[in-house]
Amino acid sequence: MTDAAWEWDESLYAGSAGHYSVGRWHYPPELAEAVDTALDLDGTGRLLDVGCGPGSLTLLLAPLFEAAVGVDADRDMLVEAQRQAGEAGVTNVGWRHLRAEDLPADLGTFRVATFAQSFHWMDRPLVARRVRDLLTPDGAWVHVGANTHRGVAGDDPLPYPRPPWSRIDELVASYLGPTRRAGQGRLPGGTAGGEEEVMREAGFTGPTRITVEQGMVVERSVDEVASAVFSLSSSAPHLFADRLPAFDADLRGLLTAAADDCRFAERRRDIEVVIWRP
Repeated sequence: MTDAAWEWDESLYAGSAGHYSVGRWHYPPELAEAVDTALDLDGTGRLLDVGCGPGSLTLLLAPLFEAAVGVDADRDMLVEAQRQAGEAGVTNVGWRHLRAEDLPADLGTFRVATFAQSFHWMDRPLVARRVRDLLTPDGAWVHVGANTHRGVAGDDPLPYPRPPWSRIDELVASYLGPTRRAGQGRLPGGTAGGEEEVMREAGFTGPTRITVEQGMVVERSVDEVASAVFSLSSSAPHLFADRLPAFDADLRGLLTAAADDCRFAERRRDIEVVIWRP
């Protein structure tokens, strides 16, 4: 896919925000520890989380800084982020309804800018240049690569069956067609690659790579796996339009039949942290 083959629109994750806290795993404390150690943080400076979604990474890292700002183009995601911040008692985060392409928006400078499962949705050369200008001379860009909705495939024994992801994918395709959906458009070739070239052309140096190992086995309910499906841009609730109730019923029927006492188990994937310097 070329960057020009698909254009962002505000319906990308419409209806998905409330499913994140149910269907996606939280980032582990070990991720915050790895970032803290790698960047030698001392509790000062500010964090900018770009494409923050419901604040999953923002709220994990915010205690490492004086203040944090979460930026997202989806208003519902920010409503969910504010709710989660209130529940967690995190008070040093401000939220801005803003596209990354519209930075800097008078936000000031930052010690660290983070991107978690978000950069591929943006005009990457433009965003990379603009974010580099927002970083302090000793700052860092941190890209968190993770899959928080779906575990590792395998045939090792687990306490419950794995979710039937291939059959789930087939069910989604039977409703939405074989080509991956994304907002009002489609992604026949998937999301864009070539991130390293984009970063170097924007003037960044590096990268440094860190792996935060997971591997633990977690149990999941039918509701959690169903929400994981609806948390994805490729199967966001709005895509099904008036067929949403039928799809939801078919999805839950599939999951209930595949589960053991309405339970599944999966092994969590490792998390890759990629650090660039301005």
